Amino acid sequence: MNAAPVVGLAGADSDVEAFVAAHARATPFHSARWGRAIETTAGHRWHPLVARNPAGTIIGLLPLHHIRSRLFGSALISSGFAVGGGILADDEATAEALATAARDLAISLGLSSIELRGGTMPTGWAIVRDSHLGFERPLAATDEEELAAIPRKHRAEVRKGLAAPLSVTVGRDRRARDAHYAVYAESVRNLGTPVFPRRLFDAVLDAFGDDADILTVTQDGAPQSSVLSLYWRGSVMPYWGGGTRDARSLRANERMYFALMGHARECGMARFDFGRSKTGSGPAAYKKNWGFEGVPLAYAHWSANGTVRDMNPTSAKYRLMVNGWQRLPLWLANRVGPVIARQLG
Repeated sequence: MNAAPVVGLAGADSDVEAFVAAHARATPFHSARWGRAIETTAGHRWHPLVARNPAGTIIGLLPLHHIRSRLFGSALISSGFAVGGGILADDEATAEALATAARDLAISLGLSSIELRGGTMPTGWAIVRDSHLGFERPLAATDEEELAAIPRKHRAEVRKGLAAPLSVTVGRDRRARDAHYAVYAESVRNLGTPVFPRRLFDAVLDAFGDDADILTVTQDGAPQSSVLSLYWRGSVMPYWGGGTRDARSLRANERMYFALMGHARECGMARFDFGRSKTGSGPAAYKKNWGFEGVPLAYAHWSANGTVRDMNPTSAKYRLMVNGWQRLPLWLANRVGPVIARQLG
């Protein structure tokens, strides 16, 4: 009979990184690089639980952020500010041991809620499979083939973006970061969402090094669209992107994503991971217009009182807040937003 795995906090970040590097299903959101970036910039304590066999070898991982939020309620999340995470284990016993340890940790911290974004689904937890969709497909071999893979109606929009007098730059320096933050902050304000702290983007770029960059589309030197992307095991992940109010008429977003596909191909990537979107949302429809098929994502929830946190900004509970935020002056949204956005997790 096999001995039960022993679960505790990882002794060193290097142990987590070694396990993530060796595990086929690991995501960037399981890594210590991501965990520490969130902890140091948003203040959410990172708790990397690891399961070890009798020999002391790590055989499972569950990285958790303690999200403190007055708006949505505090919880343990795997992983904070991420679209992925969850239990990383190859057998049921290890997965269940990590789930049990997560519940014990939540109780010890006085928390009544845990959310796992992907990974192995624990037995007895509430599983949600209809809230979000993931969008991913292979990159084509050439720009011409990439255009042909886009449905006809949206292909015409992409062609307009390619024909427009726009320029594309890729970088990681201060100028690239300034342009990205200015565009992203305006974009999320227009959507009614507080912007994340600037130092969060800086920390992720610094932590991931050559595995992250910023692509920006400009018109006459003025940034119109910009996206911060991660590169992970052959996939490009446009993670934080947006555009100005003029980006839509300029088709700057179309130019941006198509340019990113070409740039990623040149960097040796084979897949384009368009990320997650809420089921039935405008962003989900936009990704389908590009020829991506949505795949349901599984999230696991544990609650001491049986109640799942309401984190949907489109719900009636938050609709007035979103509408009000959209009307804020940009300077005020940028000043107040990072304080609120830290609570989103």
